[in-house]
Amino acid sequence: MQLETYISDLLYRYECVVVPDFGAFLTECQSATINAENHTFYPPKKVISFNEQIQKNDGLLARYIADVEKIPFEVATKKIKKRVKTLKSYLTQGETITFKNIGEIIFNTEGKIVFEPSYNLNYLTDAFGLSPFESSVISREVYKETAEAIEETTPIVFTPEKRASTGSATKKGYLKYAAVAIIALTLGGFVASKYYVDQIETHNQLAQEQATQQLESKIQEATFSLNPLPAITLNVSKQTGNYHIVAGAFRVEENCDKKVAQLKSEGFSARKIGANKYGLHQVVYASYEGRLDALNALRNIKRTHNRDAWLLVKKLD
Repeated sequence: MQLETYISDLLYRYECVVVPDFGAFLTECQSATINAENHTFYPPKKVISFNEQIQKNDGLLARYIADVEKIPFEVATKKIKKRVKTLKSYLTQGETITFKNIGEIIFNTEGKIVFEPSYNLNYLTDAFGLSPFESSVISREVYKETAEAIEETTPIVFTPEKRASTGSATKKGYLKYAAVAIIALTLGGFVASKYYVDQIETHNQLAQEQATQQLESKIQEATFSLNPLPAITLNVSKQTGNYHIVAGAFRVEENCDKKVAQLKSEGFSARKIGANKYGLHQVVYASYEGRLDALNALRNIKRTHNRDAWLLVKKLD
């Protein structure tokens, strides 16, 4: 039994998935981050951890397995118990247990379980369609201030007046003009300083707006990259049901229509199912009445066409 597949399915919708008599896989939402060194933006995600103290059977995993495999709840519980016994035997022998798309578990020297999470999948459905991307460095030209605040001004030295004479009167007139010139230069310096400060603020504002536009453009265009592999043919008899295999989501509805046309040309019964709460128009490969049929089709699509496809459980209006 591929226990990790069922655990992975449940981690999309629940914050705690308990494996009875073994431990619990927990998820915690982490906000978007920026790596300043390589200028990379990372979308929000769910961080996975493991707690071996939580081992009480809450019935979630067993009910899900029973529903998918169409078996009684008691049989599903026994299958889990048998699988856990095998996992523990592997750990006691010093082997590493790998849960695909979840993480690895080993015993340390003290006999305690050590869990190393895997980041291959983002289990936060609200971040669907978002992937890390690098942004080019924004260069800002630094202007050298040519005028600074005057802390100390050169004093105007007046020599003691002598008896009124033609020469002294002329010198007095020169001093007045000199004082007026210094005041004018000082005011000019302040005006120039304000002009350059305004230029710097305007430049920074334009650069910030440009960076914001680039970021929004990246987010709007974000979608999963679909590798052009050979298409598979799904035998879908109905386009009803609450289980939908999502191919992508687009902010511009025109791009949504193009994706539907592309998938139909490749043999899928694709269609639009409306916009989600973030305003993104969603495209699905197909919809199914039964969970087991949907999961089987999802595995085929992830293996042969789009490894980032995911299952949406939703009743459409």
